[in-house]
Amino acid sequence: MHPTTRDVVFVDGVRTPFGKAGEKGMYAQTRADDLVVRCIRGLLERNPGLPPERVDEVAVAATTQTGDQGLTIGRTASLLAGLPKSVPGFAIDRMCAGAMTAVTTTASGIGFGAYDVAIAGGVEHMGHHPMGSGVDPNPRFVAEKIVDPSALVMGATAENLHDRFPHLTRERADAYAAESQARLAAAYEAGKVQEGLVTMATRHAERGWGLATADEPPRPGTTVADLAGLRTPFRPHGRVTAGNAAGLNDGATACLLAEATTAHELGLTPRMRLVGYAFAGVDPEVMGVGPVPATEKALRRSGLTIDDIGLFEVNEAFAVQVLAFLDHFGIADDDPRVNPWGGAIAVGHPLASSGVRLMSQLAAHFAEHPEVRYGLTTMCIGIGMGGSVIWENPHHAEAGAWARPGTTSEEDAA
Repeated sequence: MHPTTRDVVFVDGVRTPFGKAGEKGMYAQTRADDLVVRCIRGLLERNPGLPPERVDEVAVAATTQTGDQGLTIGRTASLLAGLPKSVPGFAIDRMCAGAMTAVTTTASGIGFGAYDVAIAGGVEHMGHHPMGSGVDPNPRFVAEKIVDPSALVMGATAENLHDRFPHLTRERADAYAAESQARLAAAYEAGKVQEGLVTMATRHAERGWGLATADEPPRPGTTVADLAGLRTPFRPHGRVTAGNAAGLNDGATACLLAEATTAHELGLTPRMRLVGYAFAGVDPEVMGVGPVPATEKALRRSGLTIDDIGLFEVNEAFAVQVLAFLDHFGIADDDPRVNPWGGAIAVGHPLASSGVRLMSQLAAHFAEHPEVRYGLTTMCIGIGMGGSVIWENPHHAEAGAWARPGTTSEEDAA
């Protein structure tokens, strides 16, 4: 007997406010696992119709799986969040696309029939676990010229991307970065970002107790002139700066996924449907170009073209990486369909958590744009990869029966 594929829906997504990594950051003495536990509890609070025992799996990503991000964090976070002990969990790692992979992995299980409901997310406390800490790369990578030495330094790979595409100038990167800051500031002013945040209690031995209610990294009012004076730490006279790249951050995300009929049975409102996804590999020394082949692959396998995509959430690890994606697909640098609330350059990029932030924001954009049927979340991934996920908007007139409780596929087709 061969099971049929089932519709997988994104029900809800939350995140902690993102903090600046380091001793001065708001999460300096807050545990990483507590960040993701807060997100899981936030999901349950926002969706009281979901019996906790109906959760079939908890997948939590972390790039550095040690210390307060170790011990199979999907399982431990599930227990700490108060889910029944019968609910299993696991940890997953695909560097920056950890949470994205947690979603696609559990969604595949739902589509296959192994689960009905799952929680997927990610956490990264870069203050406690700096990128690459504890890692011992095999010397064969360089000795046998399997990768260029720059492949292991993400900022250096961004400089390489500038080299490969000279028309992607620092001036364009800085202009894109300033626009990201402006869009995030406007979204905050309009109260849009806050809807997806869960407040997070913090403590510090010297500063005492606090409550994180907003993101720490944004620099509203940033201008191109401000960015032009920043140094280029990865190369003398380079083009990548702290202003046109995502910072080092702490934060967590989590989302609720379900099989479509199960969601309706439990009174959960689908906010989008998974259409297809793909991951692709590229030369590690230019990892930032990864979203291009991943998107082409996802579109091809879904029977769509780039013209079918009406909204984009592209992770802004580096401005040059986003610009390479936009140029490839013939999209303007300031296209309003791309990152309407700004992106990681402004809000932060706690590595493994960011994929779910992209998805939660796309779901919010869908609600504001019923004329758009399909949207894309995409990101570059360290060591030379890209990941892309395509979603369908339930508010679109041509969305299928999955979006309308009480109808069947046959009725919808009629």
